[in-house]
Formats: sequence, C-alpha cells, structure tokens
Amino acid sequence: MRGVPAWRRRRSVQHPSTVLALRANPPSPTRGEGKARRAVAPVLTLLLSLLFLVLPALSARAAMSIQEVTSSKGITAWLVEDYSVPLVAIRFVFDGGTTQDPAGKEGLANLMSGLFDEGAGDLDSEAFQIKLDDVGAEMSFEAARDGTYGSMRMLAEQRDAAFDLLRLAVTEPRFDQAPIDRIRAQVLSGIIANELDPDTVAQRKWLEALYRTHPYARPDQGTRQSIATIAPGDLIAFHKANFARDGLHVAVVGAIDAETLKKKLDMVFGGLPEHQALSAVADTDPKLNQQLEVNYDQPQTSLQLAYPGVKRSAPDFFAAVLMNEILGGSAFTSRLFDEVREKRGLAYSVSSDLVDHQHANALAITTATRSDRAAETLAVVREVVRRMAEEGPTEAELAATKKYMIGAYAINNLNSSGAIAATLLELQLDKLGIDYMQRRAAFINGVTLDQVKAVAKKLLSAEPAIMVVGPKLGEAKKE
Repeated sequence: MRGVPAWRRRRSVQHPSTVLALRANPPSPTRGEGKARRAVAPVLTLLLSLLFLVLPALSARAAMSIQEVTSSKGITAWLVEDYSVPLVAIRFVFDGGTTQDPAGKEGLANLMSGLFDEGAGDLDSEAFQIKLDDVGAEMSFEAARDGTYGSMRMLAEQRDAAFDLLRLAVTEPRFDQAPIDRIRAQVLSGIIANELDPDTVAQRKWLEALYRTHPYARPDQGTRQSIATIAPGDLIAFHKANFARDGLHVAVVGAIDAETLKKKLDMVFGGLPEHQALSAVADTDPKLNQQLEVNYDQPQTSLQLAYPGVKRSAPDFFAAVLMNEILGGSAFTSRLFDEVREKRGLAYSVSSDLVDHQHANALAITTATRSDRAAETLAVVREVVRRMAEEGPTEAELAATKKYMIGAYAINNLNSSGAIAATLLELQLDKLGIDYMQRRAAFINGVTLDQVKAVAKKLLSAEPAIMVVGPKLGEAKKE
C-alpha cells in the first residue's frame, strides 16, 4: 500500500532519510532512521519495550480524568495519571517547525531534530546515549511542518534520571560538528535516494504546484545544496528562536502525580527563554483547477486529487468530517471503496482525508491502479465525488457513520499511553478544551443531514487539483 503523501500529512514526523510518504496523523515516537546505537541494550530497555506492548488502553468514558497542571514557572501540561504499570510517557511540541527554516537553509529543523540525543550539556554523543540506555528510556524528536515534537518514555523508578537527560537535550544541546556531519550525511543519503524514486519526485512537484512559494511547498529534508550550508551557528539560532516556553504544549500519561509533574516541568523546560521569535507564516489555499502529470513508464499509476478543505474551528467542521467518512474515510464501507474496489476491482485501496494544517486545509483523495486503467479509475472517482456534491449522503449512511465515529474514537486514539499523550497534545493544539472527549459525541449527533449535504456541495463542487504519476493517460499498454 502507498503511504499518505507529504502534502496531506498533519503534523507528521520527519526523520533523516525518510521519504515523503507517511501517515496522515503523527506516528508514535521512534528514533530517527540510521541513528547509531549500542549493539546491546540493558535489560531495563527491553522491559520498557515489553511493558508498552501490553499496556492496556485507558477508558474513553467520561470518567477518565484529565488534569491541567501548571508549574510555578507557568508551564502547563495535561496529565492522565495511570498506575497500572510503572511507566511515564511525555509528549510535547514547540510551535514553528519546518516552516521556520530560513530561505536557502531548508532542512534545518529536520537536521536539528536528529541531534538532540547526539550530545547535551557535559555529555558528548556517546556518553549521552550510554546514559539514555542505562536509565532504560526512549527519547525522540521530530520536525513537522507546524511544530517540533519531542517525546520520552521511561520507567517510573528511573524518572529523575530520565527527566534530567530530557532537560539536557531540550535546553543544552551541543550541536557538535562530528554528529552534525554524520546526521547530515544520513539526510543527504536519503535525499539522493529520493531523487531516484518516482513517487517522491512527483510529491515534490505536487507540493510546488499546490503551494507555489509558500513554506509548505519546500521539502522538509531540504535539498543537497541547502543542507550543505547548515552550520552549528544556524542550529543554535534556530533552537533559541523556537524552543521557548510560550510556544510549548505538553501531555503526560502514566505513573506520576500532579505535584511531582509540576517540579519536573520546571526542571525540564524552566530554563528555556520565555518567548519564541518565530517568522510570520501566511495562511494559504492549495491551488486547485489544475492537472499535473508526472510521466514514468511503470505498471502502476497513482492518482491524487485535492479539493477545498475546512478549518478545524469552522462551524461546519463536524459536518465535513461525517461527509468525508462516508465519501472515502472509512476503509471498507465508504462510497469510493465500494465503487472503485468492490464493484470494479480497480484499486487495492482508495481513501479521502480532511487535511488540517495550521495554515492550509484541503480534502484529499488518493488511490493507485493499473496504468492501463488509470483514466477509468479517475473517471469513477470523479463521478463518486460529483454525486456526493449534488445529492449528499442518505439518512441511513449518516446514522451509521455517526455511530461508528463515536464508538471507534477510543480504539483509534486511546489505545496506548503514547496514543493518549498524542491525542491530548492535538486537543491542546486545536484549542478544544480539556472536556472535549465528553462533548464530542454531542457535536457529532447534533449534525443534521441538511448540514452534511450543504458542506458536500461547498467542498466538492470545485474543480480539483489532480496529479497523475505513471505513463501518460491513455498511452499505457494493457498487460
């Protein structure tokens, strides 16, 4: 299956040498690819991994207690206490992200995200990673479009030492030349490999076609030329401008109480500057009503379509969510799946997603098919969209989708401590309030059929942007 293209990702993760196609939601924290690690991890690290594999999901019922904790230095976190296993997970984000890369130094945020465990304070790269392994903790940093994410998972009995290492990484990264050169080489290797990958080349052209000169059009990893110009001073300046308390959002889940967490928040983040110094980023709309063909002689053709989106704060947001779920959001019951795969066998998968970036929104449709049937598949997709725009869903479709979306929330968003922390962080970023989970079902049930029909007409009546990656339409040979 093909991954979700970079332009569709919401706050998703960029690691060195990672291609542009990843999932739409931020993945669970992992170390960057290609990072040097010791051959044998301590027993505690193994225990940590095993415990998280079996960690039970917390309940999504209203009784799940989410506390808002504010430290003496004004650092706020959302906390879910859970003592079922002796573990603590913290996830946080600083506003900014790759949109803050200076012109000519694209890839700066991505490179920085690979260096936080490559030495901090008095510890060089090897010493820091030895300490990290010795306390049985896992640390991750990721540069996304609209923020720089960090996370750590630790044993509760080792939390003092683990939080101290996190403090060093966040407040005193070394950015030594040798690790910079090594991680830069890994990023460069990924860039060179991507230049030979048709889908990645196409995604680059797609971003440029949709977003023109906006920072969203730039490659998060940078280019061969841009990453070559990045020096330690650039990393230091970027860190200082982005890592500040007023742009920080934190979520914590696990075996830690509120009073202890307050002290840890001040210890880890209290030494940072109070205010960020971010460059302004304008809102933008993807450029629609265009067709981009990226021609490669290959047996499979990928298709992407972009329609107008809706802001998370818009009054018709939930109507749009329900409409999208019926159109192509549900893996096996959507209209697109039924028409494209079930009835005609044109594709293995087809999906639609509402894309919610901080500065742009869209509704995206993606599929891949045999190249000799690409034109037919595109026609079917467009016909399904046309009918949804003109007729909207049925009452039965809407009722079933409401029931599914309410019932599946816990499975999709609260199935591990890391997933809960990530969900709490997203709720903060969207300014939805600490009681959103209790109010969500009422929002969904309050949507009427007329509202869904109206938003379908508003979003899907536009002429989309279309990208075709494969042989020129109409010229592919039948197998």
